[in-house]
Amino acid sequence: MDRTRVFVVEDQPNLLRNLLKVLGSFPELEVVGSAQDGEQAVEEVVRVQPQLVLLDLELPGFNGIEVTRRVKRRAPGVEVLILTSFEDEQKVYEAIQAGASGYLVKRVGPEKIRSGIREVMEGGTVLEPLIARRFWNYFQSIQAKPPEAEKQNPWGLTPAEFDVLRYVAKGLSNAEVGRVMTLERRTVRTHLSHIYRKMGVNSHVEAVVLALRAGLVEL
Repeated sequence: MDRTRVFVVEDQPNLLRNLLKVLGSFPELEVVGSAQDGEQAVEEVVRVQPQLVLLDLELPGFNGIEVTRRVKRRAPGVEVLILTSFEDEQKVYEAIQAGASGYLVKRVGPEKIRSGIREVMEGGTVLEPLIARRFWNYFQSIQAKPPEAEKQNPWGLTPAEFDVLRYVAKGLSNAEVGRVMTLERRTVRTHLSHIYRKMGVNSHVEAVVLALRAGLVEL
């Protein structure tokens, strides 16, 4: 099996060394570079073309949100997983809007980072549970009341796609959706890719926010 190529961006030297050592110990991961400031990170990621960037938000130069935005514009195939001390739901949303596929806090252990990378590479979105609760609470105010008449389906989603979207809104991972719906992971990924294409979005979060605003899903 090919290893996942990972690039690490962290401005604290001791933490960066620890991350590189930990990630390098996982046989399915290959650390292909690192950076300690935002501008260097963008240039190196574009040059090296890793599959995933593990990215701190608080950086000298460009912050992590701006790094994400620039990386996704110049290297759209690169996944971004935020690893930071911030737990601000607004920052979470800004990072997701910029193109990040997940958000973990630094206190999580190595295995959580490892599983987060795997989830993102399988097409999922990662939100650490405490952040996820606060994040979805942040969107309670935008949740529309369902229309009195039959709910509209402006994107032409199939019943199965609707079910996947509803479970994702509840915070289930791809694997958990597969177990609940008795589907293989690759089938869940296929449904999600169809959902993204039909809704014109790039992530679970964007899809859920649109569906909340339309009153089609509930948290």
